Amino acid sequence: MRIVIADDAVLLREGLVRLLSEQGHRVVAAVGDGDALVEAVVTHRPDVSIVDVRMPPSHTDEGLRAAVEARRLVPRTPILVLSQYVEVSYADDLLDTTGGGGGGIGYLLKDRVAAIDEFLDALTRVAGGGTVLDPEVVGQLFARRRRDDPLRHLTPREREVLALMAEGHSNTAIARTLVVSDGAVEKHVRNIFTKLDLPPDTEQHRRVRAVLAYLRD
Repeated sequence: MRIVIADDAVLLREGLVRLLSEQGHRVVAAVGDGDALVEAVVTHRPDVSIVDVRMPPSHTDEGLRAAVEARRLVPRTPILVLSQYVEVSYADDLLDTTGGGGGGIGYLLKDRVAAIDEFLDALTRVAGGGTVLDPEVVGQLFARRRRDDPLRHLTPREREVLALMAEGHSNTAIARTLVVSDGAVEKHVRNIFTKLDLPPDTEQHRRVRAVLAYLRD
């Protein structure tokens, strides 16, 4: 894959460059601020970009805002955001860019990079148009949901399935995790779509919309 990296921490940035290069990927740009990220995405049209939330000058949300701008200029360009902490409002802003069914969004805590296989798997899924969220992000977003949301109609098992969907797992992976058949998972997914009143559409589009429903307040 052709990858852009945006992180002002030189050690982490160079570490990612080395890790990805050793895996056979090509890092087409490694930058340290939001403006440079946007420029790199527009110029190189990478398969995926890895972006730190906090970058200069204020070290608040420059990386996230740059990622949103990159998605505006290059629609559906895959973005995997890394953050030191769970910052729910930032995750919401990023998910807002999936309007129209465009996935290719990930939000992981930086600690996950140490689990190399899991990190590379998440990166691959995001590059392929999937939506991948850190389990801790999912948990905190789940806690913010309104009590009167449409998800109250879901069964406990359907909630489990939807939570795993939010983490970016396929039906087969969900079946393996829950120790059930693929057919059982497919039935749960159909029920979720029905209960959330998601009309027939592409499977990926409906999965993204279901995840958004799960995460919204």
